[in-house]
Amino acid sequence: MSRTTVALLAALEALIVAAIGLGICLVPIAILWAAQYQLGADFTVVWRSAADIWLVGHGVNLTVALDPQTVAQLGLPAAGTPFQVTIALLGFSVLTAGLGVRTGMRAAETGQRLVGTASALVTFAVLSTLVVLTAGAPMVRPSIWQGILLPPFVYGLGIAVGLGLAALRGTSADDAALRSADGPADGRAGATPRTSDGGGAVLSLLRTRTRPVPEALADGAVAAVRAGSAATAMIIGVAALILALLIFGNYGAIISLYEQLQTGVAGGVALTIGQLAILPNLVVWLASWLVGPGFAIGTGSAVSPLGTALGPLPGLPLFGVIPPGGFAFGLVGVVVPILAGFVSGVLLRARPGAHRMDDLRSTGLTALGMGVVAGIELGLLAWWSSGALGPGRLHDVGPNPWLVGAIAAAEVAVAAAIGLAVAGRVRR
Repeated sequence: MSRTTVALLAALEALIVAAIGLGICLVPIAILWAAQYQLGADFTVVWRSAADIWLVGHGVNLTVALDPQTVAQLGLPAAGTPFQVTIALLGFSVLTAGLGVRTGMRAAETGQRLVGTASALVTFAVLSTLVVLTAGAPMVRPSIWQGILLPPFVYGLGIAVGLGLAALRGTSADDAALRSADGPADGRAGATPRTSDGGGAVLSLLRTRTRPVPEALADGAVAAVRAGSAATAMIIGVAALILALLIFGNYGAIISLYEQLQTGVAGGVALTIGQLAILPNLVVWLASWLVGPGFAIGTGSAVSPLGTALGPLPGLPLFGVIPPGGFAFGLVGVVVPILAGFVSGVLLRARPGAHRMDDLRSTGLTALGMGVVAGIELGLLAWWSSGALGPGRLHDVGPNPWLVGAIAAAEVAVAAAIGLAVAGRVRR
């Protein structure tokens, strides 16, 4: 496939990715505009509202300056001074990054990775710039530089993951072909060396530097990244399951809050889409709760295993899943990150090549690396999911990323060390 064709296809895919995200915002607002205003209001208001939501979904800050009449109608005296909305609606970020993974994998398949990646990112950056330049309004103004940089950054993260997955898949296929061509593996005559955990591409890069990294250190680093990421995935997965159960168990309270808002059909659809966009935030908040620090919904509030203190909550029906007295399972939830670290350590010790972790030093370093990886990942997720949701006390919403990262690192590292040690003894 020629470079021009690859560039055009990548640009088209970037255009489709941006259109999907913007369409999710634009369609319900346009329906609401048509139903309630009979197409009489200026359509630019609809576009700016959709663009603002899409930008916030990628982490772009909004500065809101309400007029006195609107402040009086809302009954929020603190909204009289300009305030910022800095919390990201992670549903849009997850969508963009997920579609970016697909873009990266397709670019890898064409054999023109650099051309495809550059074309997709440039196109997405141009579209993001057009969106942020047309989104401004007297009352709500997005950050221009964040609007230009952050959406392409999220898309680029997805592309990088897609390229990495394609590289690992290619490395696994090459390793299988080499093993079949050169004979049996695992120490028999004519065997070819095998990496301990499928990170052949990374290990090759580490070992071919001018000053080569020792093989044991390279294996340990790759193993720590993989196992630490697995522990993070387990914690996030359990948090998502708990949130689903909470929504199912509090379905009546959520419906009651919908009825109290009296938004109508079109408004209810728009509200539901907005809550779907914040669902990933709630998953990360619950993961922070499982780790221990919990999260806040307003300055002075706290939702943690040690206790819950809530003030007035924003009028989102989805917040009905948070009981005023705290979650019934209490401190039992803190077992989840410990089990995640333990299971990741056991699974890592069971992989081929794990004999390199027989000594106490390598086991400790690997467990420490797993904890650091999990702590960094969960800390970054906590940071990305928190911020300001409105004026006054809503300036502080979400978990404390520093506490989440530090405590998660300690829990996973200790549990992983125990898992590695126990699995090592059983294996011997």
